Amino acid sequence: MRKNRNEMLKRVLINIISIVFILLLVNTGISAQPLKIGIAQIVAHPALDACRDGFIAGMEKAGYVTGVDITYDLQDAQGEFSNAIAIVQKFKDDKVDLIMAIATPIIQAAAQVTSEIPIIMGAITDPVEANVVKSWESSGNNLTGMSDAAPNKTQLELIPKFLPEAKRVGTIYNAGEANSVVQVELSREVCKQLGLDLVEVTAGNSNEVLLAAQSLAGRVDVFYIVTDNVAVSAFSSIVKVSLEEKIPIIVADPTLVPDGALTSFGIDYFSLGERSAEKAVQVLQGKLPTDIPIGKLEQPEDLTFIINIDNANQLNLDIPNELVDEADSIVFAGTVWNRSE
Repeated sequence: MRKNRNEMLKRVLINIISIVFILLLVNTGISAQPLKIGIAQIVAHPALDACRDGFIAGMEKAGYVTGVDITYDLQDAQGEFSNAIAIVQKFKDDKVDLIMAIATPIIQAAAQVTSEIPIIMGAITDPVEANVVKSWESSGNNLTGMSDAAPNKTQLELIPKFLPEAKRVGTIYNAGEANSVVQVELSREVCKQLGLDLVEVTAGNSNEVLLAAQSLAGRVDVFYIVTDNVAVSAFSSIVKVSLEEKIPIIVADPTLVPDGALTSFGIDYFSLGERSAEKAVQVLQGKLPTDIPIGKLEQPEDLTFIINIDNANQLNLDIPNELVDEADSIVFAGTVWNRSE
């Protein structure tokens, strides 16, 4: 009798443990079958790559182990909107659980292809202006995520600090990118306030960037490059003209500074990806995308001020010591030195 009672208690205990284990799996958003997430970016360049890597790291931090709890389909549209459409259609056909869309054209393609699969936005300047959501507070659809809106005003204010004699600012951007148009419009206003002239040249694809940069030679004192995917994908062409013509470059994307820009004050794209992952986790745990406000990186720890001393030397520029002292990191002797380290 006692043996039967013990066996019964043992079975009850096993059942209870099994139920608790299942509930824990549900509450952490982890299922027996790995979740499928499609990650697409419009083009490969340091900022978008960092956003992608930050997203995956953020998912790992939340307990979603790659290859065990979650699998990723990584895709690059190579700068072509038609490729972006095809990639998202593939995600839809493959019945992915969620799409991580990096950069405005990819997000627009994703919104066009599916209204059912949750879409996490990464690296979009203004989702309302891009016509993919109704408002920052509530998308009204299957989208949520993070904006990479750059502090353009603060970046342009670096020009008189670094180059007090500069009067003409040259910028290169793709007029077909909504995020770029928003930034250039703001830059126009800020330059006017600072007593600077903004000279604009457009480039429809990466092959046109070199010619665009060369057309600005002799007409501008400094380049200012916003987070435009076409210009950034061919950044080496701008650097080539910069070094030949001794025109410094100030960029909205700090990841470009080691590649030949003079300075930047902007967002950390790896942090952007991590914060996008936080939005994804909320969706995977059952929250509707429309109920999750679209975020921005506005805290000091998410922004970085970097100066390229090597580049300043190449351009024969003297950088005031107080600016060097303020920098979070500097590029010197081919190495990025972080003050926090």
